[in-house]
Amino acid sequence: MAKVALLFSGQGAQRVGMGADLAEASPSARAILHLAPETLPKDFLTVMQKGPEETLTRTAYCQPALYLHGLALLQVLRERLPEFKPAATAGLSLGEFTAHAAAGTFSAEDGLRLVTRRGILMEEACAKTKGAMLALLGADEALASRVAQESGWQVANLNGGGQVVLSGPAEKLEAAQTAAKAAGVKRAIPLKVAGAYHSSLMQSAKEGLSEAIAKTSMKMPSSPVLSNFLGRPAQNEAEILSSLLEQVTGTVRWETCLRHLADSGIRRFLELGPGGVLAGLAKKILPDLPCHSAGTLAELEKVIHELPR
Repeated sequence: MAKVALLFSGQGAQRVGMGADLAEASPSARAILHLAPETLPKDFLTVMQKGPEETLTRTAYCQPALYLHGLALLQVLRERLPEFKPAATAGLSLGEFTAHAAAGTFSAEDGLRLVTRRGILMEEACAKTKGAMLALLGADEALASRVAQESGWQVANLNGGGQVVLSGPAEKLEAAQTAAKAAGVKRAIPLKVAGAYHSSLMQSAKEGLSEAIAKTSMKMPSSPVLSNFLGRPAQNEAEILSSLLEQVTGTVRWETCLRHLADSGIRRFLELGPGGVLAGLAKKILPDLPCHSAGTLAELEKVIHELPR
């Protein structure tokens, strides 16, 4: 089988009702979706399955929801295709935690506790700091860095395909838009988010997460897990810990991660999560490498049928 890397979704991909079909089809997927309820809001499962969408969009809800959904998809994949072994895993922002759980760096339960804590801390940081994010279309890192420097913002995401996202104080949003226009950026689109993720405005979340990670049992993963912050796999347990922390306030180098995977011999990507966002980015960054996407049971069964044996 060609070397396949699994990709896991980040915040923003969530959909009301995700996972219901997996729970119905697989008792083990249902067990994943019902993990550690004591760490989650009391209405978590109800919100995940029935909404309202505004509540599921909250960081404290959508991060654990996407984490559990990704692992539930993986569980069904393993049941239907026992011989499948990913050559590497990666995830966008929150998805990096799912990727580590998939590779055995920490248990699904411990990862859920981390992700739940991360979501709460980031939601609290958003409430304390008035932040915003701005997507620059048709920009590269050098151009985005110049815009960020001129407006007092930071480069949050280097997503690839000409898409870069900036983060910073909401009161400087207009300055960032003006700087982007002056620099020749094709389009600068404010994002509908609660705060300035992957910037210094998330420092309090990073500090709180450090305490939670320090209490979590970790080991080296069974296959390489790409670090968003480093743009490559972490080399040891200390580097895993530090990179999971640094990505809270640092730049997500998603394009670098995908190119590293391709350079290491990956010949196919499989996104486990709703919406197909990562598959879309992969096709722009590495158009010659196939990328499947599965966010539902039907989509997963189709992908399993198409994967080369």
